[in-house]
Amino acid sequence: MSELVERHTVLAVVVGSRAYGLHGPDSDYDRRGVYVAPTRAFWQLDKPPTHLDGPAPEQFSWEIERFCTLALQGNPTVLEVLWSPLIETLREDGEQLLAARQAFLSTRLAQTYGGYARDQLDRVAARRKRTGETNHKQAMHMIRLLTAGAHVLRTGEVLVDVGPLRDRLLALRRGELPWPAVTAWAADLLAELDDAAAGTVLPEQPDRAAVDRLLIGVRERNLG
Repeated sequence: MSELVERHTVLAVVVGSRAYGLHGPDSDYDRRGVYVAPTRAFWQLDKPPTHLDGPAPEQFSWEIERFCTLALQGNPTVLEVLWSPLIETLREDGEQLLAARQAFLSTRLAQTYGGYARDQLDRVAARRKRTGETNHKQAMHMIRLLTAGAHVLRTGEVLVDVGPLRDRLLALRRGELPWPAVTAWAADLLAELDDAAAGTVLPEQPDRAAVDRLLIGVRERNLG
């Protein structure tokens, strides 16, 4: 199965701390990619896998149809792949995917980004109540998600590089911010997210027709 990633990857990027502008000298390279299984492989009983780990450490890839399904749902982790500034592999089908990336965006991002962030905040708060310990890394990503959510709703572009907030976010990750300051920061960002949702530039629904055209073109090009 690894040959699907090795031979049929059309888009591969670096995500995580290096793409966010939050990395240090020892940070991992978190890689995410999209592969296109040959069209004829779908004609047999055993379908190609929808996703694969590896073959490199910290590498994960989706078959393009599964990737598109998740992106249409507004999954922040998946959408970051389409806006990562660190592209390692880009082939024709990947270029077409990037060209269509706006089609995946809709007002539902207010719920997905806000929901992911609120879930992380609740988890951190529950752990603090249970053990007295704070997962500062998780809290940092909660703040990053809220920041990115307001940004995409206002601009129609997914924010990946949060370098301008690097010092404050890393201080949070190191545990240097008091918890009340973290919750106040989160409350401000949640209010910003609501304001951005009220005046968003995004359409109410993603452009599924455009994504269908993209997938049909991909399957036709890979029929040989």
